[in-house]
Amino acid sequence: MEKKKYYVNLQSKEISQIQYQNNNMFTIHATDEEVLLLRKKLVGADVAEFDTFWRAHVPIVPYHNDPSNDRYDRNLAEAYQMIYDLGDDQTKAFIEGTGMLGERPIDTEN
Repeated sequence: MEKKKYYVNLQSKEISQIQYQNNNMFTIHATDEEVLLLRKKLVGADVAEFDTFWRAHVPIVPYHNDPSNDRYDRNLAEAYQMIYDLGDDQTKAFIEGTGMLGERPIDTEN
């Protein structure tokens, strides 16, 4: 399959082949199937985020015992991993710098 260039904005959960305004948070090169899988992960994070909104209004359910928060975190981490794997050098460098997928160089004692 042919890989195409896409622009990804995680805040708006947008994936587009056309760069405009601020949709170029990350640049990836992906097949149609990879883009569909990334969209699925972003939609999963969006649904889980909505569920966490409702959980926040129920004070007897603590954050650390809420499956919707775990789903949100898992989907977002998987989306970051996909973006890293498919990303250009600038995308990879940014994600490495954030420590989202592991320790940041600044956090090590070397």
